[in-house]
Amino acid sequence: MSIVTKLAAALALSVSAIAAHAETVKWASRADIYSLDPNSIPSTSNLAFLNHIYEGLVRYDKQFKLEPALATSWELVDGKFWRFKLREGVKFHDGADFTADDVVASFKRAADPSSPLKGNMPLFKDVRKIDDMTVEIDVTSPSSLFLNDITNIFIFDAGWLKANNTEQPTRYDEGIEGYATTHTNGTGPFKLESRKPDAMTVLLVNDGWWDEKKHNIDRLEYIPISSAATRIAALLSGEVDVIDSAPIQDLERLKADPNIKVTALTELRTVFVAFNRREKLPSGAENPFNDLKVRQAFELAIDRDLINKRIMRGLARPSGSLIAPDIAGYSAELDTYQPADPEKAKALLKEAGKEGLAFNYTCMNDESINEEDWCQGVANMLSRAGFAPTIDMAPRAVQSPKRSKGDTEVFNLSWANEPTLDAFSILSQVLSTKEGTYGVSNYGGWSVPALDDLVKQAAQATDPDERLKLEAAALKVAKDEVLAIPLHQQPIAWATSSKIESMDLRADNKARHWFTVVGK
Repeated sequence: MSIVTKLAAALALSVSAIAAHAETVKWASRADIYSLDPNSIPSTSNLAFLNHIYEGLVRYDKQFKLEPALATSWELVDGKFWRFKLREGVKFHDGADFTADDVVASFKRAADPSSPLKGNMPLFKDVRKIDDMTVEIDVTSPSSLFLNDITNIFIFDAGWLKANNTEQPTRYDEGIEGYATTHTNGTGPFKLESRKPDAMTVLLVNDGWWDEKKHNIDRLEYIPISSAATRIAALLSGEVDVIDSAPIQDLERLKADPNIKVTALTELRTVFVAFNRREKLPSGAENPFNDLKVRQAFELAIDRDLINKRIMRGLARPSGSLIAPDIAGYSAELDTYQPADPEKAKALLKEAGKEGLAFNYTCMNDESINEEDWCQGVANMLSRAGFAPTIDMAPRAVQSPKRSKGDTEVFNLSWANEPTLDAFSILSQVLSTKEGTYGVSNYGGWSVPALDDLVKQAAQATDPDERLKLEAAALKVAKDEVLAIPLHQQPIAWATSSKIESMDLRADNKARHWFTVVGK
């Protein structure tokens, strides 16, 4: 029995009967979709996949410029609210008409206090229907960043939400599921045919889509294969057509095969290490990471360049900045780091009275690229600098709830600054004090009033240059306080079989109309 068949045996009969008459792309990934509810988890990869099914009012084009989607036009009125004219004639996958009621229900759902996605629109206040094809959205600031914010706010059918008792968002991190976890009803270019968690998710082309189709796929099969070796074997044998997160240690072998094409680039995503900053650790002990000297010692212990050379095969971009150079708000002055100095780190630990500091280091083996390996590397470096880390390694499904609930001591996180492609994303969602729509992903519980003040000023700034200066100042506070330690902007690699003629791969890793299949 083939690799894919073993993984998807439950679907084998129904899949083969349909695929015989369809242009099918089989896409293997190292991890499954977390949830089919786009409001369930603030995950770029999850939202990227759901871009096939759902749509927002506005979207990015290939150059990351905003363009109309379910809204055809918009204007800011009196600096207080945005008025959107909606696209007429759009149908949901179940045939229901798209109207203003759907926008109102979807924005209220995403902004619900329990929603993990509420941090994606910190400027949102309220939404109202003006007529069937017009909505107005109140905002706390006239900043145009609001339009970037809502590229990841997808529109549901209000009637479908109500009929299926799923008007409240589900929560992946807390194990709260609902009808939207396993069912979909969007307006996008593909619609869900079937889903078997950890086996296969099948999408079919939506022939009734309002926009121009820019691909020739009839059927898209998404197959999670956690083992890198198995994933590569499936590609080489022709059992799958595409693999994402191609293991960087195997890229040269893949490039040597004339039937395989490899595309690699550096993501906008920055990977970093962060600390629990609450008064007490989960164990009840006093928190040593509230001492700046301890955090400074921690950073001095880490050799970013060695991690890139030995573990990332030179394909990452070592960074002293929490945001990538292509993200608005980036400052080259902040993108610096000292060479690793374990002896100086030891001296700082001694000054802090924390020699031999023991702690748990929470890592995931299916989130960031090569995290299992570089996590071990970081732990080894810390050990040489006088720390005593214990690695807690497990899949995201196990570790993410610990991280979101504050049940960790030191943990890893990565951030791509979606949907704004602006530093305001990490500043408002990760680095700000947890309050309202701010600090939604502040898993460490830190609070720096000077940073909060700068972020709120940036939110109100109408001049883009002034906003960027405020953001840079806030990022400097985060750097000086060592709120988090950036390691690198991670590489991402895709490998495709000769069946795939072209693929639209972008730095944000956002899936939309990617593939062109040979022979169609």
